[in-house]
Amino acid sequence: MDDYPLLNLFWTMLWFFLWVMWLFLLFRVIMDIFSSDDLSGWGKAGWTVLVLVLPYLGVLIYLIARGASMTRRQAEQAAKQEQTFQNYIRETAGTAGSAPNTAEQLEKFADLKARGEITDEEYQQAKTKILT
Repeated sequence: MDDYPLLNLFWTMLWFFLWVMWLFLLFRVIMDIFSSDDLSGWGKAGWTVLVLVLPYLGVLIYLIARGASMTRRQAEQAAKQEQTFQNYIRETAGTAGSAPNTAEQLEKFADLKARGEITDEEYQQAKTKILT
């Protein structure tokens, strides 16, 4: 450890951090290329080749050309996921959280009685319980 000065350790950590950040950016750009609906297949292929053949320059060009729309697409995707989640919550809470109305419950028990799955006595008990 004595033969590796503290300043060299600092520079090594800095370069490692920058390399990790660049990898994160590279993967983010590649994910954006493939999730973009406004690019054709050839457009996606062209951007992918550029980013993979000339990684640093390709990512920089992509950010300059399509950086603003990256943010918009990400925000739209997040809003769509949030809306889907909210709809799921409303549907789930609407069916599980609220009891069916009296008429629906009586109809359900009448249908069970008509099919012979419950007896007349059980139907009357359920009816009394629902109506009180």
